Amino acid sequence: MSDTASWPTPWVRAALDLAVLASLTDGRLHGYAIAQALAAHGFGLLKGGSLYPVLNRLEEAGDVEAAWVEGHGGPGRREYDLTSAGRGRLDRELASWRELGETLTTMSTAAIRNG
Repeated sequence: MSDTASWPTPWVRAALDLAVLASLTDGRLHGYAIAQALAAHGFGLLKGGSLYPVLNRLEEAGDVEAAWVEGHGGPGRREYDLTSAGRGRLDRELASWRELGETLTTMSTAAIRNG
């Protein structure tokens, strides 16, 4: 994880699986491109030691598929693609995150009114 994240590190860790799935909604990406997409969206610059275990876990769960792609003038690399199971997981978990956010907002608004 990196100090340049927009949110506290525990939040980034908690949301990382979901963020990786979301980064793949527009198509297949290799690990470095996923890390760049996450950094561009406020998750900070992830180290391989943070990202690749997540990708392996998502692949084992059937949420992403990995394929080896030969390099053009360079080394080959693994590219990751979102599966239909991964898209379903993304949709379900995003709904849960939204519900959590709404609950926290409702709780804090009530506390301010009653404060």
